[in-house]
Amino acid sequence: MTYIGRFAPSPSGPLHFGSLIAAVGSYLRARSQQGRWLVRIEDLDPPREQPGAAAGILRTLEQFGLYWDGAVMYQSQRHERYQAVLDDLYRQGKTYHCHCTRAQIQAAGGFYPGTCRDRHYPPENAAVRLKVDAPCLSFHDQLLGLVEVEPHLASEDFILKRRDGLFAYNLAVVIDDADSGITEVVRGADLLDPTVRQITLYQQLGWKVPDWLHLPLALQDNGLKLSKQNHAPSIEELPVAATLCRALAFLGQPLPEQAADMSAEALLKWAVKHWQLSLVPTAASVHHH
Repeated sequence: MTYIGRFAPSPSGPLHFGSLIAAVGSYLRARSQQGRWLVRIEDLDPPREQPGAAAGILRTLEQFGLYWDGAVMYQSQRHERYQAVLDDLYRQGKTYHCHCTRAQIQAAGGFYPGTCRDRHYPPENAAVRLKVDAPCLSFHDQLLGLVEVEPHLASEDFILKRRDGLFAYNLAVVIDDADSGITEVVRGADLLDPTVRQITLYQQLGWKVPDWLHLPLALQDNGLKLSKQNHAPSIEELPVAATLCRALAFLGQPLPEQAADMSAEALLKWAVKHWQLSLVPTAASVHHH
């Protein structure tokens, strides 16, 4: 059974230190098990994308010695596949069309109460929601152990396709990971909550659920997570070896004596050989310096 992992950035900006953590962590986890490491560009949401960001991210990964296997997958090229899975679910009576607005859901207490579940609306100008009858409320994380999620969140009939016609993250990511044969999803702890929804969808589809491993998030000094929304600086211009050493140290991994003088490839090769999951911090977020 080959290990298959992946790194799946969204092209809403250049690669920053927070996404480098996810890239390095998923890479080391895969390579330390002689596994495959895939890259997927999550370009589902055109209004949020930055022209040239996808190419820039791939260039930065190569600059840091993070070479992936196979062809890069682009979500923007997979709409037919997503729609086919949605059509299947609808035929099986597992989804329905919903006309509720965000304002109405906020007024109902912030969680969707199933208003449109039995109304049999046509698909025009409607969102598609999954009927969540057997919600997953908790899961086992390879680093954090048992993770329990707010029951309201876990049992909500969540959206698979938005009213504006865009496919939802939770749908695309499950289909992509399943189609790629991903055996373990390694990503940041900001995605702990959606995991239970994704497991629920796997179960509805009758697909094998992968393992999960959520890495700590890098926080800025002001306590905000490093993200494109918070204008985290790009790592493109930073010195490669020193930045890679910072990422390894953030993940609690040991560094070789001559780390500062090593190439990215040599550093990663060393890090793969010495990778220890037990050294990764289990706090959901950690200040980085």
